[in-house]
Amino acid sequence: MQGKGVIKFFAIVLTIVCIYQLSFTWVAHKVEKDATIYAKGDTAKEKAYLDSVSSLPAYPVFGHSYQYCLERELALGLDLKGGMNVTMQISLAELVKTLSNNNPDPSFNQALANANADISQKDYITKFVNEYEKLNPNGRLAAIFSTKDNQAHLKYNASNDDVEKYLKEEADVAVKQEYTILNTRIDQFGVTQPNIQLESNTNRILIELPGVKDRERVRKLLVGSAKLEFYQTFENQDVYPMIAGADNILAAKSKVSAKDSAKATTGVTKKDTTAAKGGLALLNKVEKNAGKDTSLSAKSKLNAQHPLLSILSSPTYTDQSGQQQLRPGPAVGWALQKDTAKVMHYLRSADIKASLPRNIKFAWSVKPLEKSKIFELYGLKLSGAENGPVLEGDVINDAQNDVDQKGSPEVRMNMNSAGAEKWRAVTAEAAQGKKAIAIVLDDNVYSAPSVQGEISGGSSSISGNFNIEDTKDLANVLKAGRLPAPARIIGEDVVGPSLGQQSINDGLTSCLIGLLVVLVFMVAYYNRAGTVAVVAVIINAFFLMGVLTSLRAVLTLPGVAGIVLLFGMSVDANVLIYERVREELALGKSIRLAVNDGFKHALSSILDSNISTFITGVILFVFGSGPIQGFATTLMIGIVTSLFCSLLISRLIFEWMIEKGWDIKFSNAWSSHTFKNANYGFVKKRFRFYIFSGTFILAGIISMFVQGFNYGVDFQGGRTYILHFQNKNATDEDVRTAIESKLGHGTEVKRLGSDKISVTTNYMIEDNSTDADNKVQSTLLAELNKKPVTQITAKDILGSQKVQATIADGLRKSAVWTVLFAIIIISAYILIRFRKWQFSLGAMVATAHDALMVLSFFSLFKNILPFLDIDQSFIAAILTVIGYSINDTVVVFDRIREFLSLHHAKTDEPKEVINNAINNTLSRTIITALTVLFVLIVLFIFGGDVIRGFSFALLIGVCFGTYSSICIATPVIIDFGKKDLR
Repeated sequence: MQGKGVIKFFAIVLTIVCIYQLSFTWVAHKVEKDATIYAKGDTAKEKAYLDSVSSLPAYPVFGHSYQYCLERELALGLDLKGGMNVTMQISLAELVKTLSNNNPDPSFNQALANANADISQKDYITKFVNEYEKLNPNGRLAAIFSTKDNQAHLKYNASNDDVEKYLKEEADVAVKQEYTILNTRIDQFGVTQPNIQLESNTNRILIELPGVKDRERVRKLLVGSAKLEFYQTFENQDVYPMIAGADNILAAKSKVSAKDSAKATTGVTKKDTTAAKGGLALLNKVEKNAGKDTSLSAKSKLNAQHPLLSILSSPTYTDQSGQQQLRPGPAVGWALQKDTAKVMHYLRSADIKASLPRNIKFAWSVKPLEKSKIFELYGLKLSGAENGPVLEGDVINDAQNDVDQKGSPEVRMNMNSAGAEKWRAVTAEAAQGKKAIAIVLDDNVYSAPSVQGEISGGSSSISGNFNIEDTKDLANVLKAGRLPAPARIIGEDVVGPSLGQQSINDGLTSCLIGLLVVLVFMVAYYNRAGTVAVVAVIINAFFLMGVLTSLRAVLTLPGVAGIVLLFGMSVDANVLIYERVREELALGKSIRLAVNDGFKHALSSILDSNISTFITGVILFVFGSGPIQGFATTLMIGIVTSLFCSLLISRLIFEWMIEKGWDIKFSNAWSSHTFKNANYGFVKKRFRFYIFSGTFILAGIISMFVQGFNYGVDFQGGRTYILHFQNKNATDEDVRTAIESKLGHGTEVKRLGSDKISVTTNYMIEDNSTDADNKVQSTLLAELNKKPVTQITAKDILGSQKVQATIADGLRKSAVWTVLFAIIIISAYILIRFRKWQFSLGAMVATAHDALMVLSFFSLFKNILPFLDIDQSFIAAILTVIGYSINDTVVVFDRIREFLSLHHAKTDEPKEVINNAINNTLSRTIITALTVLFVLIVLFIFGGDVIRGFSFALLIGVCFGTYSSICIATPVIIDFGKKDLR
């Protein structure tokens, strides 16, 4: 074997990297365990503990903090960790109305209504323009949209195509603006490892919030209207005395004697305040004065003497004489993120508010100082009779990121005529003292640029310490008032912590049992060679988890299922190699030569089969979302690591065993002759297979039209609740009877386990009000609690999911196109690899056959097996089945190609050659299928209720895939290539 040294080096490096990456998870969990022990069940105390140690070294060897480790630990999806998964849709209809200045034109408004009703996959602006041109073929959209505010971008004589382009640009800006706003709100919410994604080519935003428990607070946070305001600001020098006075009031209130307080604050002036970059000024002063006494008692004393100044420090700088001076500018304080809420609590208390001027309002910066967790506090100056901002965001006509003459990023902003006049007066006043004006969105300061001179005409630029991304965000923020395109929740998935923990337990159980089953089978069938496969699978599992962690991939419940499935599929390469080695040994070759030739001859089949499955994973990743992407990620990474372990690590182990002179056996007595000299008439009986498959699929298609499918909530729309019943005597019928009269006869009730039942309903699904979810949940609980047997509380709702009908229809159509696209792409790959269209056609027919067989089964038995739901996970299962089926088919095709070109003369009957090839690979086909089936049976039994339908679809899909590889794909080659195959 060539390159052994390189392979060993790479394996050692990969092992070290994986250990390092996985160690972050271990360190983070250790800190969290310490916090749990310290808090003794008090969640607030536990959170405070974690906040207090977040920046302290938790990984002494490398000096990494707990926060650093937390950001790099193995990320768990919501279905494992609990939390909320929300799909937001931006209302572009309201944006279009605003850009038209609410034009009353009947055709315009009817086109908007028609576009809202159209649920095709076209983008909204295209749908609107098409509808308008249908209703008014000679109409000019420019007459509607070329308003006074839009004339800079859209002339009155613009064509409809120009208007469509303009509307799409504005829609894109509105979606990105909403994304920026939501991103900021989520950051301020304090969620650990949130994930927010802008869905390409749509007006949707996908949000994942792990560990969130207060659902209603999240809903209000996400759907609230953005509020853009401009404020004049106080200077640091003006506000510091106010903060010092507030600190004295709080100190007196905490019963610190006036004498001690005066003594402790002696010398705390403008010239004696140090910056608080990692700590706080007065804390350093106390520790210095205390000499060796730097214990917690000294810090506690300081906190008591200076409740506010111990956590809030004034920004300062060192002058030429080495003295500390208050830094000029609008930032009046610095505080660590964990202390910001406490600072605001102090400043909003009644006693402190009474001591402050009425025209001051405090607000935090939206982002921390660079590479820190320190936020800036601003003093905003209230103005006017209403004590509000000097200007609001509705005066902004346009804003865009740009660069100044020196090439530095800046933002250019244009106001309407009313705003321009007000802006001139405000900037003239601020320019007298070079003071700042704060740009505030949702009470967070995005920027506070200093005004150098009066700005007239309504056009101005905002510069500062910006990068390009900062200016893009700020430009989007400035359009918040200009482009009101509210976001609505159209999909929501809530997973309770208990359900997430149960998913983890089920996943771990199925992983361990699945791994054990595969390992036992391989050793039992392949003897000592099977132990090499065992080692390769264990190493593969280790590498897979390490790579997942290093790539910051999210492990979901379908991802766990993917790992279990990979345990079965990863031995496929070993099976191919071992079957080849057994053939070489049967020819009388030595063990060294047989192993060498076995690896060499199996390589083509291994690569072809795994590449085709990898293509399936790519398609899943591109077209899927959430847990499906997690499954695809796991599948793709697992294929790469399993190839590395099967082809290289296994080879190294065999080389080592041969050098040691070990007796390597590739079978036990009972397995040595299994399928040997098999001569089944697969080709001869192909028409029987055609009849069986055709009849089953025809019956399935009839069933699809007559009784359809059990659609999951994400394919039909509605709300699903997973309920836990303390009373295990509660039956499905009890629950259905209790709620059906109120929630409607379309409500579905299914048992998920001994004490869990799912309820799916369309009740109030079209109600977009913020309290609709609460009303539905309250109604559900009220109806259930009318009978003792079905009584539950809100805590018994383990999880919920909401999907509106519009997104459900889109998912159904997208699923169909995804499956068709996968079949076409894989068939194209087969055509490239085998250079004959008959092979590609056989692959296409076989994959379509497998998809139709599984769909037929799910329709025919929908009322017999209650877990047969058609949802996104089912589509993932279908695509995985297609990938597995191609994997299997390619191995058979590879042997057919080999037999046709090498093992038989051109005059041989192709039917016999192909039948011999099928029988020759039968051992590998059956053994691989059995290993996969074993782990899928384990997954079906132990994987939990949530993925039972998913695992069952894989289970029957593998059966159909194995059957089609032998009985459908190859007969198609024969019947369509009688002449070309000679």
